[in-house]
Amino acid sequence: MTITFTLNGKKVEVSVEDDANLLWTLRERLNLTGTKFGCGVSLCGTCTVHLDGKPIKSCITPLAAVEGKKVTTIEGLSENRSHPLQVAWIEQQVPQCGYCHSGQIMQAAALLQENPSPNREEIIKHMNGVLCRCGTYLRILKAIEKTIQKA
Repeated sequence: MTITFTLNGKKVEVSVEDDANLLWTLRERLNLTGTKFGCGVSLCGTCTVHLDGKPIKSCITPLAAVEGKKVTTIEGLSENRSHPLQVAWIEQQVPQCGYCHSGQIMQAAALLQENPSPNREEIIKHMNGVLCRCGTYLRILKAIEKTIQKA
């Protein structure tokens, strides 16, 4: 099947098997490897991207579900890591292994798009479900709060 959608602001068309999912299409067909594979069953959030501005788990999203829609990956937030969340992530020294952070940043970006000044409880609730095996949750929280303060 052939699917057409907007990816990081550019229209793309990709021919894939009927059972293709978004994560592996992004990584293997479109060479966008910033979106990571974590669990494959929507439990960890490492593969989070935006579909029409809303965070989704790309590992369980059939590619057919993005037909005619807008997909944004971590590469689409900024070409040079200048997105305010990316800057805050670096300033707050959030990553240890760094594996989950594209999903963390994409989840946080969706929150701030919807609610530019969430309180701490709202941040924690929204970020729940994006797991960090290194346990940098307090740094993640600080980076999001710093981004809000600078806005």
